Amino acid sequence: MAVRIGTRAAAAVGGLALLAGLTACGSDNGDGEGTKKSGDPAKNAIAALQLASQSTTKQHSAKVDGTTEMAGMTSTMSGSMDWSNGMRASMNITQSGGQPGANGKPREARYTPEAMFMNLGDELASSPQGKGKHWMKYDYATLVEKAGPSGKFLKDQMQNTDPSRAVQILIATGKVREVGKEDVRGTKATHYTGVVNVSELAQMQSKDLSKQDLVDLQQQLQQSGMETETIDLWIDGDNLLVKKREQADSSQGKFDATVFYSDYGTQVTVEEPPASDTINFEDVMPQG
Repeated sequence: MAVRIGTRAAAAVGGLALLAGLTACGSDNGDGEGTKKSGDPAKNAIAALQLASQSTTKQHSAKVDGTTEMAGMTSTMSGSMDWSNGMRASMNITQSGGQPGANGKPREARYTPEAMFMNLGDELASSPQGKGKHWMKYDYATLVEKAGPSGKFLKDQMQNTDPSRAVQILIATGKVREVGKEDVRGTKATHYTGVVNVSELAQMQSKDLSKQDLVDLQQQLQQSGMETETIDLWIDGDNLLVKKREQADSSQGKFDATVFYSDYGTQVTVEEPPASDTINFEDVMPQG
C-alpha cells in the first residue's frame, strides 16, 4: 500500500510542477523602453513583447487550460489563476501514462501562495496512510527542505510568477522573431518564437537564490539532458498572451507543453480544504 499511495503523492507533485509550467518565469518585467518600431525585426519583436508583458501583468488573473507531455505521461489542467498577490489557483488536473498514479481521472487541485492541495479522494482516505482524509497538502517550505536547490527554485516559481514572465524569457534572450499572424481559438494573434539556453534560463528565473544554489540547480537541469528550450508565444490585439508552447529534449524524452489563456480579469476564489480532511505530503510518502 505504501508504494501505491506513494505514486498518488507523486502525481500530486506533478500537478505542482505543471502549474509552474503554466506560468513560467523569467526576468523582471520590462520598463517599456524600445517599444517604437525600428528597422530591425528582432528589436520590433522585443518591443512588441515588452508591451505584451506589461499588459498581461496588469490583468492579475485569467482562465487557463493546458497540456504537458513528458516521459510518457500526459497531464492536462484547466481552471483559473490569480497572480496579483502570490499565486492562487483552482484547477482540475488529469494525468495519464508514465506512472501508476496517473490513471486518467480528473482531480481537483488548489494552489495558495504557501502550498498546493490535491484531492485524492477515497483512495487516499481508505488507505492506512490516509487516515480517512481526502486532501493531500504539499507545503512549499517542505519542498525546499526535501528537494534542496530545485525545491527553492520551484517555490520561487509558485510565489513570484505570472504568465507574462514567459514573455520576459524571450525578451531576455534578445533573439526573438515574429512568425506571422495566426488564429488562436477564434482570436487573431501574432506568433513569436525564440530559443533559450536552459542553464541561462535557470539563472533568469531565480531571483532569490544564492550563487551556489544556482550552480547546483544548473547541474540538475544539465543532468536531465535539457540544453535548450524553444518557446513560442501568441499575442492578441490587446497585447495579451493567449497561447504559449514550450518544447525541449531531455534524457527522459521530449518535453512539450501548451497553454491557453483567456478571460483576463476573471474573479478567482481559492479556499484551503478543511484541515480535518487534509494530510501532509511528507507524512504519507515512504521515507526516502
